[in-house]
Amino acid sequence: MSLHLARFISRRLLYLVPVWLGVSLLAFSLANLAPGDPAELMLVRQTGQSPSAEAVAQLREELGLNGPALVRYVRWLAKVASGDLGESYRTGAPVLELLVARFPSTLELALSAMLLAILIALPLGAVAAIRQDSITDHFARLVALIGASLPGFVVGYLLILLFAVTLRLLPVAGSDGWRYLVLPVLTLGIGEAAALVRLTRANMLEVLTEDYVRTARGKGAPSHTVFVRHALRNALNPVITLSAVRFGRLLGGAAIVETIFARPGVGKTVVDAIHDRDYPVIQGFILFAGTVFLLANLLVDVMYPLLDPRVRLGSDERRYRAST
Repeated sequence: MSLHLARFISRRLLYLVPVWLGVSLLAFSLANLAPGDPAELMLVRQTGQSPSAEAVAQLREELGLNGPALVRYVRWLAKVASGDLGESYRTGAPVLELLVARFPSTLELALSAMLLAILIALPLGAVAAIRQDSITDHFARLVALIGASLPGFVVGYLLILLFAVTLRLLPVAGSDGWRYLVLPVLTLGIGEAAALVRLTRANMLEVLTEDYVRTARGKGAPSHTVFVRHALRNALNPVITLSAVRFGRLLGGAAIVETIFARPGVGKTVVDAIHDRDYPVIQGFILFAGTVFLLANLLVDVMYPLLDPRVRLGSDERRYRAST
């Protein structure tokens, strides 16, 4: 790693600290502003009847729910700094262990869906731009419009109806093998591909009008070299940015899709936690998702100069800038 790159990463990590603190404050606030007393809900779930005020007060004290909100936030943040996200109200299991145990399922789903989206979007968007206003272009734009307009749960249920109910080719719920992965990956991949197709097409149209593309054509470079080496490569930066942002969102938990297909990922975990008012799990999930999102954006910034030689590290400013 070069010195300039190390300085840039260090500086960006420092910039992320206040943002991460803001995410932690948001996580703590949202969980504590939710309606319902977690102590009372826990006692109702345990006993099946309305608890006494004394029992609720005693449990609140044991859970550390008493005292000013600021004190409780600082206490929780100190525990987070040591790697302790608390314990689940429902199961008593450490929240960090719970999220780590469920993360591989979400990672598998997110990677597969994003890979499918990229494999669809890059060639389709590039060809649509190259053959602007052709039947291929109109088809690509129609597919992107439909994919972007349909909510994920609608796509999921349509796929279930077609492949599981009508054709009986694929299972619906679970995570036992690759066949259980097909429908959720298609559900997520279609939506992600729609956004990437439109962005790829728009950037390719812009790049194809640049002087260096016309120069390459004038020098007699083969068409595929012009389109792939000169045009597509220089149109990738915004696509990579959007892909990383959406991938970070998927890693944070594709809650709806995981719930529909009963996959044991972090998204399904937080949906169950919201239903049970399991505040430590909710707080840990929001903090986890925010951290993943911030790291994904940092990774994009580091990848920029590797993909576009016009972008480099400025030694004086210690930041990325476009070379002139």
